[in-house]
Amino acid sequence: MKVLLLYPLFPQSFWSYDRFMQMAGLKAVIPPLGIITIASMLPPDWQVRFCDRNVCPETDADWEWCDIVILSAMLAQKQDFLSLIRQAGQLGKKVAVGGPYPTSIPEDALAAGANYLILDEGEITIPLFLTAILAGAGEGIFRADQKPDVSLSPMPRFDLLAQDAYLMMAVQFSRGCPFNCEFCDITTLYGRKSRTKEPGQTLAELQALYDLGWRGPVFIVDDNFIGNQRNVKRLLRALIPWMEEHRHPFTFITEASVNLAEDAEMLKLMGQAGFYAVFLGIETPDQDSLKLTHKLQNTHSPLVAACQTINQAGLLIYAGFIIGFDQERAGAGQRIQAFVETTSIPQPMLGILQALPNTDLWQRLEREQRLQQLSGIGSVEVGDQNTLMNFIPSRPLTEIAREYVEAIWTLYEPKHYLRRCLNQCLAITPVTGSRQYRHFPIQKGLLLLARLIWCQGVYRSEIRVQFWQQLWLIMRQRPQFVSMYLGLCAAGEHFFDYRVLVKERINQQLKQFSLAPVTAAETELTPVSSAL
Repeated sequence: MKVLLLYPLFPQSFWSYDRFMQMAGLKAVIPPLGIITIASMLPPDWQVRFCDRNVCPETDADWEWCDIVILSAMLAQKQDFLSLIRQAGQLGKKVAVGGPYPTSIPEDALAAGANYLILDEGEITIPLFLTAILAGAGEGIFRADQKPDVSLSPMPRFDLLAQDAYLMMAVQFSRGCPFNCEFCDITTLYGRKSRTKEPGQTLAELQALYDLGWRGPVFIVDDNFIGNQRNVKRLLRALIPWMEEHRHPFTFITEASVNLAEDAEMLKLMGQAGFYAVFLGIETPDQDSLKLTHKLQNTHSPLVAACQTINQAGLLIYAGFIIGFDQERAGAGQRIQAFVETTSIPQPMLGILQALPNTDLWQRLEREQRLQQLSGIGSVEVGDQNTLMNFIPSRPLTEIAREYVEAIWTLYEPKHYLRRCLNQCLAITPVTGSRQYRHFPIQKGLLLLARLIWCQGVYRSEIRVQFWQQLWLIMRQRPQFVSMYLGLCAAGEHFFDYRVLVKERINQQLKQFSLAPVTAAETELTPVSSAL
């Protein structure tokens, strides 16, 4: 059988890094790990072609060649995902779908014309699908009644990737999270038990990337890397000598809960293993909101102190924040801004709360009859951070929208952003024996540097002096972090554009409900599109 694996387009979003990708000569941030793992589960006599549409679209010849199309998608990819299902149907091709989006909302894929729904986790449902299709079944829905043992998961088909198109490579060590945050769908999809691979399994995946020539950052995509602390430490103790033997070819970034700050041994091991950054789900500095949404792990110790501890262990902090929790006091946006400035987190991901399907929040709001399907908006529709909530909030919607837009606008004002990039790098304590962080091949690194110097060191008059002063300071005080710092500065070009997009999108949605638009203090920015 001839199989065409397609990964749908992502819309422009916080995570798309559009301008940064353009400056660096790249196409996408990370590859789709799920679908290339599925590729490893297909029969060896099946022919496979893979296209990540964020990197390069498939051709008419690919469609003509294939017998069946397999798609995987997240909520944010809804538009292109459904369009591809319809296209397959029009061309008379069978189509199978899986991933978080169809698992959460299978009705959408069925309505679009999908023939096979391979839901939940593929280690269990792919074999069911293969049995059915080899028996001649023309359709089917395949679900799992248990969670698979990921220590038996096959190695992803890294060989299918156009590596030079991506900012990072990706591996997965665990699935699931032990916490019970009301708004999060991770436990709904993957359970509360953190299931891990064996250390040797992950090292073999890293070896495969190494053998294929990858050098640079690797994103460990676990939703909570430290969910199973005992097994994570086993991995780190094995990873440290592997990294030394291979002369530190990679640097690592992952996601973790804030209680990482409470485990000094874990922080030390992560630093020694080559971790340079961690994404934290901070959500809000408001303790009442954290308790209400059951994010109790964030209430054990002061959040500012936790961030300082993680910086002192040698890690850069990225973080997520949410506005719009129930019974949230007015001024939440300003309090988040103050927290971000205090901790100098350079790239805070701020979003308006969404009720994701089947989460505890969704179920509670359904019982309270507060869910509302707003035409064209809500995360189920768009899947991005800059959409109004899809439920009736406990305070005025316009107030939440205004605080959100004002926070994004102020946080990503270029002078503020560059100042946080500097202060974050100065706050990080270098790990003993640490090296320069390897983020790009030399040629692409030089291209990015040249374009960054042109944009911020020459063309943008509003930050030109600040750029050169801060670069001199970081070179003197934290030379280990020069590459990291310049990468953060370059990413700012995306966020300077993104904040304009946020305001436009929110105002478009408010207009649908005849609500007053949000205004934000306009900052005179030098356009750089033509300069690139």
